[in-house]
Formats: sequence, C-alpha cells, structure tokens
Amino acid sequence: MTTIGDLPEDVLVELLSLLPARELIRSCRLVCSQWRYVVDLNTLWKRKCQRDGFYHQSLDRSISDWKIFYMLLLLKKNLIKNPRAEENFQHWTIDHNEGDKWKIEELPGAHGSHMPDPKVQKYFVTSYGPCFKSQLITLDKEGYWNQLMDEKRPEITVKDWYAARFDCGCRYELTVRLLSKDYLVLEEFHPEPVVIEQWSDAQWREISHTFQNYPAGVRYIWFQHGGHDTQYWAGWYGIRVTNSSITIGPQTSL
Repeated sequence: MTTIGDLPEDVLVELLSLLPARELIRSCRLVCSQWRYVVDLNTLWKRKCQRDGFYHQSLDRSISDWKIFYMLLLLKKNLIKNPRAEENFQHWTIDHNEGDKWKIEELPGAHGSHMPDPKVQKYFVTSYGPCFKSQLITLDKEGYWNQLMDEKRPEITVKDWYAARFDCGCRYELTVRLLSKDYLVLEEFHPEPVVIEQWSDAQWREISHTFQNYPAGVRYIWFQHGGHDTQYWAGWYGIRVTNSSITIGPQTSL
C-alpha cells in the first residue's frame, strides 16, 4: 500500500505548498525527517510564491531564501495605524500640541489641493505653535520575530505626505528611530526640516527613506512628525500631514 511518504519529492512539494505557511512550520515540519526536509526546501517556498502571486521570473537570481521572502510579503502591511485621520487621533500620541492645537480637516481644505491618491480623504493639520505626534511600533507584536530582524535585517521603508496652504508658510519635520529592547537609538532618519514659503503651490509631496543594513537588535520603530506655521496666525495654517506608512520587506511591485 502506497502512503504519502512514498510520494516523489516533487509531488510532495506540490501538495505541501497548498498549505498555509503557519501549518507548514508549526505542524508539517514536525511530522518526520522527510517532511522537515521538504518544508525547508527553497523550491517549496518558491512554489508558494508562485501560487500566491509573489513570484516574477526577474526575481530568480536575486532571492536566496524564498521562505523568508514569502514570509515578509505575507506579513507586509502598513505598520502605522490610522495614517489618514479616519479614526480621529486614535493610535497617535500627541507629543506637542501648542497654538490652537492639532486638528483634522477634509481634503482639499482651504487653499489646499487634492492628494494623488483619491482614497485619502482627510489630513492632520498643525497650528501656530509646535505640534508633533508619534507612534511606537512593537515589531514582535506585528509578527516580526527577533531572529528575523537580527539575521535577515529586512528593509524598513518609511513614507510620509505633507503639504502647505497656498496662503501661509509652514515648517515640516519628520523623525524615525529604530530602537533596541531598551529603547536605545540604533539608527535614525531625521532630515533637515522643510520650510515652505507663503504663496506656494500647496501641492502634496512625499518623503521616503529605506533603512538597510542597520544594526542587529531592532525591536521598536518610533515615528514622529509635525511642525507649525511660520507666520504665527491663530487657527490652523500650519503643515498638513497624512497617509504615513512604515512597511518591512522587499520593495516589489508584484
């Protein structure tokens, strides 16, 4: 009588590739030495990438570990919560709230412009005093285990969108820190503040940075942005921000 253990390796790869990644790692890999060997095969995870639409022939020479590649794409999501002001200020920590304080407005807003992405309908806006807000992301809670971050050090990409009103100048700042378990700064992205003069085009602009080859030990990501208007007018004439994102993993357009 033929059992599943008698199947050729390529057939077993095909069958096991139908199963969810969690089941493969937590259950199938423990069945026997043969299954452990097959589950660890690059060909199995490459097949899963093909099944789930993560594969393109141009990747063949650049991917050395298809299992990690698959897991990173499976996990990939925006780690910033409530990036578009759709849930008021939920998930954000208000670090500075000067002037007339943070406010939420609908696009395009007074003397403003629409975002390139029509799905974005709201933004956060600052006042005449410093307004900054932040989020602290705990990586293991988002599925990124310590060994993955220390050994593979996947790319961490940060993006933010900002704009000014046409009729008022303003200042924009962004700080992103990769932190250790003890909250020590292992790497930081803190570009020069952007000062936008009065009578600008009021267009939305994206700022982007990708952390690569950072030190081992990253356990948290701290994201902070904000600013103020430069003419100190009462109300909400300062920098506008929305559609922030932090993603981890391959920058693929698949």
